[in-house]
Amino acid sequence: MSKFVINGKRRLCGEVEVQGAKNSSLPILAATLLTKGENVLLNCPTLTDVDAAMRILRYLGCSVDKVGSAVLVNSDGMNRSDIPDDLMREMRSSIVFIGAVLARFRNATLSFPGGCELGPRPIDLHLKALRKMGVDITERHGILECSAPKGLHGAKIALSFPSVGATENIILAAATAQGTTTITNAAREPEIVDLCEFLCDAGAEIYGAGEGTILIDGKSELYAVSHTIIPDRIVAASLMSAAAVTGSEITLSGIIPSHLSSIIPVFEEAGCSVSCKHGRMKFSAPEHMRALSMLRTMPYPGFPTDAQAPLMAVAAVCDGTSVFVENIFENRFKHVGEMCRLGADISVQGKVAVVNGARPLYGANVEAEDLRGAAGLITAALAAEGTTEVGGIKYLMRGYESYEKVLSDLGADVRKI
Repeated sequence: MSKFVINGKRRLCGEVEVQGAKNSSLPILAATLLTKGENVLLNCPTLTDVDAAMRILRYLGCSVDKVGSAVLVNSDGMNRSDIPDDLMREMRSSIVFIGAVLARFRNATLSFPGGCELGPRPIDLHLKALRKMGVDITERHGILECSAPKGLHGAKIALSFPSVGATENIILAAATAQGTTTITNAAREPEIVDLCEFLCDAGAEIYGAGEGTILIDGKSELYAVSHTIIPDRIVAASLMSAAAVTGSEITLSGIIPSHLSSIIPVFEEAGCSVSCKHGRMKFSAPEHMRALSMLRTMPYPGFPTDAQAPLMAVAAVCDGTSVFVENIFENRFKHVGEMCRLGADISVQGKVAVVNGARPLYGANVEAEDLRGAAGLITAALAAEGTTEVGGIKYLMRGYESYEKVLSDLGADVRKI
């Protein structure tokens, strides 16, 4: 098992380019199943989740190669529509393949997805939508058997919650379906927009991406394209948090400031300086930061649940009391107990966490239990006096590319062992 050994209290400085977005890469990799020819995906991060998606594509019969940050996918040789249990369990986002496989083969057999245990993330929204599009679905012994013998057809789908995964699956299923599909209360995340831009470049007709209503006119054929994955806004927020807790000044390049519109004001409220120009962000933090106002995690464009853990580490060293309300996942506070081992003063009641800041943090051995919790613990360790060992790094590797090198290049004392 890998872990990080971090000697804290080191100021950071320098410039780093933000990696490609995990949450864009995965649905776009699934979308390559809909196209003819070889796709080239640029700025695709090297992550265990991306590796898992590539293994699924290869199992399905696709040709997949990775050269640096470019992934080449040709699905012309796809020859099966089942995904085995061991591949599905590797990541929660594996369910996004169901829409694309159905669109390609009119049937799909797969198990329920795995990944971080963040509490119930029901896929009923996915299945309900696919049934409206003409899919017969049988659930038996943890296996989903799906078929659309007459092909997929357009439908009017109203989501009860703006689920990112359900929105992606509907878009993938509808891109080559017969007729028009309308999604109301659709997810609006930048990663949804990135998926739609890839599909539109490939020949799809999609309108309203990034808005609450998305309309998809199905096309009979899509063709391979070259596409650049957007930068990862959550990794950017994590690096901002790392600079904040160490009172540092860093520059992030390759960012899209509008994607951070709910995050930047939080740091500015704490007293940090943020300046964005031409895809570069200059970020500097004062020696003493002010407490954060109440942060409520919400679907985009609200404050992202994925940034909650790193920002909680920031709150732990701010002057005053900060309050976090987690509205997306019920088990998103699993990092709190381990953060308290480092000296943080955090109490949790239901979906509310109260952080009493300005407490000295000190090194300890801690264990991450999910992806974003790992990032939060590493952030806290950077601010802690002495040495911290952070276990559970396998979760971090799902979403952060060579994070120990990124931090070390900025001046942190971080080793992966």
